[in-house]
Amino acid sequence: MGWVVMSEREFNRVEVIAQVVHVELSNAGAGNLLDLSVRQISRLVKRYRDEGAGGLRHRARGKRHNNQISDAKRAYAQVVISEYYSDFGPTLAAEKLEEHLGLKVSRETVRKWMIEAGIWLNKAQRRTFHQPRHRREAYGELIQIDGSDHRWFKERGDPCTLLVFVDDATSTLMQFQFVPSESAFSYFSALDHYLGKHGRPVAFYSDKHSVFKVANDQAKGGAGMTQFGRALSELNIEILCANSSQAKGRVDLHRSTAFTRAVCCC
Repeated sequence: MGWVVMSEREFNRVEVIAQVVHVELSNAGAGNLLDLSVRQISRLVKRYRDEGAGGLRHRARGKRHNNQISDAKRAYAQVVISEYYSDFGPTLAAEKLEEHLGLKVSRETVRKWMIEAGIWLNKAQRRTFHQPRHRREAYGELIQIDGSDHRWFKERGDPCTLLVFVDDATSTLMQFQFVPSESAFSYFSALDHYLGKHGRPVAFYSDKHSVFKVANDQAKGGAGMTQFGRALSELNIEILCANSSQAKGRVDLHRSTAFTRAVCCC
């Protein structure tokens, strides 16, 4: 006799019915254990005696489901989806199959078909990842700058902005300064302190704050640069704007550290 595949529930039934066959347990007791009627227990006992333990497996095991879609109908539906509904989502494609072909299929079944055919991507496959930006090689070459508005001193002072300058190559905190607000005047003051202490970098790396980037692309004056950007241009310093928050993670990390320490100290 070969292997007999059973579920845990079926295996428990075999153990109980075997006890009934060996007169170790009554039909009523077996019914209480398996939550079945005495009549059902009698039928199972008969199947066990006639066919052995394998006779207690579910009769539908290995058989085709009554409501299973035929292979031919499935293949035809997949061809229709590929040719006419390839740019549809599973829900709309399922509605069109029922409307035009009279084929009523759940959207999850259609989703499975579309994934198998390579038409639809699941959520894990649709996830996009930011390509990490490589650090600059030289110390002081690229400086990440950012500002953070917060009530840094709680009730002991007014809300203010912390300006942070971080070296991209080494993640060294070059400068931080508390200013009244994140404005062009504040950045000019911070820039003056930075240049006096560290000298001129090749470029600054920032977010798309209005201090660094012109919000209106249709602006006629300023040659497409902000007042701060024009000042950097005169100093032959390039300004680079990040397209995502992940790109300037080093300065965000230092800002987060400063925030944590400020909360602990206050």
